[in-house]
Amino acid sequence: MGLLKNYFNQTRKPEGKLGKLMISGMNSGHAKLTDWGFAQLPELPVNKAVDLGCGGGRSISRLLEKFPESHVTGVDYSPLSVEKAREYNRDKIDEGRCTVLKGDVSSLDSQKETFDLAVAFETIYFWPGLDRCFAQVAGILKQGGYFMICNESDGADASSLKYEKVIDGMKVYTVPEIEAALKKAGFSEIRVNHHYSRPWIAILAKK
Repeated sequence: MGLLKNYFNQTRKPEGKLGKLMISGMNSGHAKLTDWGFAQLPELPVNKAVDLGCGGGRSISRLLEKFPESHVTGVDYSPLSVEKAREYNRDKIDEGRCTVLKGDVSSLDSQKETFDLAVAFETIYFWPGLDRCFAQVAGILKQGGYFMICNESDGADASSLKYEKVIDGMKVYTVPEIEAALKKAGFSEIRVNHHYSRPWIAILAKK
């Protein structure tokens, strides 16, 4: 059980050999959720987008596909994730359309009012306080910009909640908790989409 617990804990911040194994499965493991989330995203005027907690880099690639005229920045606090995301999107980085940075979502002060869109797939579970982090996200968005959160759990399904006991520092938030934190951070026009058969949620909020 110790090894299994250590492996699951790599979802929080992949590192070492187990982290490499986790990252190698992230892109495929999250693919269906990511694709469903992008299907909920309306057409928006996006010149600059940022993927917060970009993991293995597939969601960066999907942003580049959906907004072909945009520049996309990926941010992750795991050096292994940054390395993998850069490898996955090497061609777009070479073209000058993509940048992947090591960074912490709780401290994004260097890019104030830069982005039209921020996305966060399967990652806010590990953010150090929604109020603080959502305020940071609001700070890097232009006025009128959008923030989309996409989670496999709506905070009410027992199968997902059990992982809180296995993964250190994980918190599965309910929709009302997420909405409250978004409003406190200055977001409005919050729209919640629920998957028809799974506890997946995609929340879109406007600054």
